[in-house]
Amino acid sequence: MNEVYDNDMRFIPFLKFLDKHKSRLISLLVIAIAVTAYFLISAQISKQNHENAAEIYSEWLIEISNEEPDLNKLETMLENLTKDFSKTGYAQVALLTKANLDAKENRLNEALVNFDKLIHLTDGFRGNDVFNKMARVSAARIELAMGNFEDALTMIERYSSSETNAYIHELTGDILAKQGKFDLARNQYSTASGKYSDQPSISMKIANLGT
Repeated sequence: MNEVYDNDMRFIPFLKFLDKHKSRLISLLVIAIAVTAYFLISAQISKQNHENAAEIYSEWLIEISNEEPDLNKLETMLENLTKDFSKTGYAQVALLTKANLDAKENRLNEALVNFDKLIHLTDGFRGNDVFNKMARVSAARIELAMGNFEDALTMIERYSSSETNAYIHELTGDILAKQGKFDLARNQYSTASGKYSDQPSISMKIANLGT
């Protein structure tokens, strides 16, 4: 009998603790359940979104692969991807592909619109640096071709440090040369030349600037 009594007595501090903090413990339990449910539901929604996006992208890929794709149909599917599934890789790849197609077909304004969408979609801390850089460089080349030199520079100004890629220095030099800023262009070409392993066209561009 004493052993049973002693065992019961051991639980008294624990029971007192539960009684004293039961409101807080219940709140913590509710929060834990809510957080778990949130992550489970979010994971399910994310999975469903990726499946839906993949289905649209598959149809979009078939259409854009046609010799003469239906541009209106492509735009509709692209709008669905970017509106409802903008965080998926499918939307980003579709935007990049469509923008490149527009540029290839000389639909420069349409290309700029899609590159701009991709830039905004992939910008920021949780964005996609690779796609963002590709979109900015491509948009800068189009702005350069259209004579919008300041807009072209703005597109790639974040990569103006000496640690950036050679081709961005070369592109910056191309823009500055078009603006008549030959000394600045020469500096950019020289930096690009030092980063390229073999690019004789850079030497030609420097020579064309004159002395």
